[in-house]
Amino acid sequence: MQFEFSGTVIEHEGEKASWFFVTLPDDLAQEIARFTKGMRGGWGSVKVDVTIGATSWNTSIFPSGDSFVLPVKKAVRKAEGIGHGSDVEITLSI
Repeated sequence: MQFEFSGTVIEHEGEKASWFFVTLPDDLAQEIARFTKGMRGGWGSVKVDVTIGATSWNTSIFPSGDSFVLPVKKAVRKAEGIGHGSDVEITLSI
């Protein structure tokens, strides 16, 4: 399954580091939840392939409330020049 969507990068500040995420749109999250029921990893994670701009990587999305969040690692943020509040176009494959 492949999805394309837009999202905004948000920063969550922890004690020792900051984490950056994009929350998936509700309709997409519901479709992924149905498709992956019974196939998820630890903490309800779903393995995905992601592309933002010219950068692709493998990661997992994690449940958060009624949606999923996509962590955006530092190397991707640096390569694409994105940070907190950046609007991004995402291609996500399961």
